[in-house]
Amino acid sequence: MSAPSILLAVDIGGTFTDLVALDIDSGRIAVEKLLTSYPDPSPGVLEGVRGLLDRAELAPAEIRYVVHGTTLITNTLIERKGVVTALLATAGFRDAVEIGNEGRYDMYDLALRKPAPLAERRLRFDVPERTLADGRIHLALDQDCLRRICAKLRAEPVEAVAICFLHAYTNPAHELAAREIVNEALPGVAVSASHQVAPGMREYPRASTTIANAYVQPVADRYLERVEAGLQSSGIAAPLNIMLSSGGTTTVAASRDFPIRLVESGPAGGALAGVHWGRLLGQADVLAFDMGGTTAKAALTRAGELVISHQSEVAHVHRFKRGSGLPLMVPMIEMIEIGAGGGSIAHLNALGLPAVGPESAGSAPGPAAYGAGGTQPTVTDADLLLGYLNPDYFAGGDIPLDCGAAQAAFAELSATLELPLERTAWGVHQLVNENMAAAARVHAAERGLEIRRYCMVATGGAGPAHACGVAGGLGIRRIIIPPMAGVASAFGFLTAPIAFDFTRSYVSRLDELDLGELNHILAELERDGRRIVEAAGVATADISVRLNIDMRYVGQGYEVRVPFKMDELGERHIAEMRREFEAEYRAFYGQLADGVPIEAVNWRILISGPEPQVANAVFDEGQAATDRPVGCRPVRFAPDQAPVETPVFRREQLSASWSAAGPGIIEEAASTTVVAPGWSARVAAGGCLLLTREDAQG
Repeated sequence: MSAPSILLAVDIGGTFTDLVALDIDSGRIAVEKLLTSYPDPSPGVLEGVRGLLDRAELAPAEIRYVVHGTTLITNTLIERKGVVTALLATAGFRDAVEIGNEGRYDMYDLALRKPAPLAERRLRFDVPERTLADGRIHLALDQDCLRRICAKLRAEPVEAVAICFLHAYTNPAHELAAREIVNEALPGVAVSASHQVAPGMREYPRASTTIANAYVQPVADRYLERVEAGLQSSGIAAPLNIMLSSGGTTTVAASRDFPIRLVESGPAGGALAGVHWGRLLGQADVLAFDMGGTTAKAALTRAGELVISHQSEVAHVHRFKRGSGLPLMVPMIEMIEIGAGGGSIAHLNALGLPAVGPESAGSAPGPAAYGAGGTQPTVTDADLLLGYLNPDYFAGGDIPLDCGAAQAAFAELSATLELPLERTAWGVHQLVNENMAAAARVHAAERGLEIRRYCMVATGGAGPAHACGVAGGLGIRRIIIPPMAGVASAFGFLTAPIAFDFTRSYVSRLDELDLGELNHILAELERDGRRIVEAAGVATADISVRLNIDMRYVGQGYEVRVPFKMDELGERHIAEMRREFEAEYRAFYGQLADGVPIEAVNWRILISGPEPQVANAVFDEGQAATDRPVGCRPVRFAPDQAPVETPVFRREQLSASWSAAGPGIIEEAASTTVVAPGWSARVAAGGCLLLTREDAQG
């Protein structure tokens, strides 16, 4: 019997659950797309797996590897549906998560609200103990006091405990002792310790991250157990790995310990897919634009690589305002939520102006056009009314769209604005595009990047329909639409290596580094990382190790990430660290602070296996190429012009030599590509569509 050859990826989004199966021997790909099940997404996952196997005529024994990404963690935090969580903090610091930091995300808002901590105050406790910044014990842990606190917690419906003691990342002895006491006193309660979850300086984000990890841990544990058991009951014995926010995958065991690292696991797949398809077409500078049913995300590459951030936010009070969310110190691909998704609801805001989102119709009831009970106008309804979507071929015909219901949903908003129905729909579509372009433009400017020279890779169910509008607003002249763009995030999972990274704060001026202690710390981090990656099935000889150092000038509040070669560090490396820092600092800020000492703050080690080889992926055409339109329909491309009779193509019927000038519509099962006037399209390498502004050079 031949060895299993099928890689299976499952991506749970806010509206749809996507599945992709890749045969690594033949390169053939099969896909499945269905509405996400609520409130528990696991039944939808298992239904999708069964449907995909049946449709592709695959046997469960043929599955070699399963990778899964989910929005469960994000949704749990946003909806605050985690478990009752307690916090044990150093005496005097239990309110650090309430106080936050001194910054105001909106200095002119007199009624400004900060995000409420996930652990309410009556369940936050001061524990007498104190470790100094250099790791020395200043005050021993009061174990009797801690046991009295545990006795109080037994009377509460607490399912998780977060332990965050001051400077535990330099010496975790007190957190380790506290963990033993809590495990003994509160059996069955999940425990998260800050020196394991977020071993870095800055008290507020470290405590916030640890609490968030504890808050979602039992939820994630139960969910992963259901998925794992369901796959096994379906006859799939292949190992299950979980997509991390940082662009790697890891074991179920590691995901259960650190579920907060899954907070952006789904969008990470879209970013990886953007890089993959960009490289295939020779584009290193890529704007990965992923617009699904609930949100739209974007990621920019630097020198062909995605940027990894260790500072982010979740569960914002104001969705698009930085500083209004709960801070997290976990590695993740640097992405921004630039706008709404297909299910986002259009409405009038407090000022009486049109707005879209952040509320979404989700998958239940979904947009009004789904005919499942939704009554509010959404982006999908607007796109349908403008002629961009085919009511008989949405999701390959599995979800027929009701034009009458979409019109009824827009009637009230149209009457309030005193505009014709189609003009209102156009305004919603254009508002979404302009908002996304503006957010991406600011994101690029803050990083000193010239976004006009980038190539957009548009993915997600709604991304290809909005790509020309967003790219036009950014001055971008080339757009790549990958095959089966609507399930690109799931495909991106298959390009992710097995990887895990560890961080340790060790603050020292470069000219004062204790190289002996530093090498001991790095060796310990590497050992822990190798253990996790090897447990996921990577051979020791195939593991690579990368080092990044967060550095700054003494006195600065924030750092610059400096890539550095992984080796046992000696005196000869210190001058090299200085040169690398100055190069990165100059690139970011444009100048140096000559004469100011440089210090290293955080040391980050990434342990990873080899990247999976999926370059030979072949998307099943299914039909003979004809290059002829399957029909025409009226499509509106401007607010004050009549709809234009626009040719409609089926993507699976386009040959490798096909090209056409816009306007045009290209339909496929999981998404619809809108080629706006002034743009042209052609089939490029790998079956991608390449859209080009007609005034673009080259």
